[in-house]
Amino acid sequence: MTNDTAALASAIGARVRTERQARRWTLDQLAEAAGVSRRLVVNVEQGATNPSVGTLLRIAEALGVGLPDLVQSPDPKPVKVTRDGEGAVLWTGENGGRAVLVAGTTRPEVFELWDWTLGAGDRHPSETHSPGTRELLHVREGSITVEVAERAVELEAGDALEFPGDVAHVYANAGAGPARFSLAVFEPGVGPGTR
Repeated sequence: MTNDTAALASAIGARVRTERQARRWTLDQLAEAAGVSRRLVVNVEQGATNPSVGTLLRIAEALGVGLPDLVQSPDPKPVKVTRDGEGAVLWTGENGGRAVLVAGTTRPEVFELWDWTLGAGDRHPSETHSPGTRELLHVREGSITVEVAERAVELEAGDALEFPGDVAHVYANAGAGPARFSLAVFEPGVGPGTR
């Protein structure tokens, strides 16, 4: 892990532990609620692993919080600026791709704003999000294919797509060069008692 990745993993671990302890849950209870192993929860809380976006989403959902709650400071400010390079890098691809969570709101109506780069040949299957989740995607450079519920949509620079995030979906770059897109995710009704 790089220093930035280690610092992010440590911050995420501290937030997961704080949220779990606030609910008076054991490690086993969180693991069961999230559908992950106890060892994975321990590794996340200790900052010993860089969990996948899918794992973070399962843990966030089990805790009744949004993904931004796990990567942001627990002390929300009325105006929060994320400077270039300060976003949380939550995925890296084999060919230079990366997904950066640049901004997000907290529950109960969670909005996430992402800056994605897919290297040539990168492919990212996304796990289904909670019911009612919607995604908006805008291609800024290159071209990508988005597979949504077994339908493939080809998008070029300038194209946009709106689709349900609560079904299986994949972002892929079959082109020869990198592709970059912005992604907004809306997840309604996050938190205790809202599902």
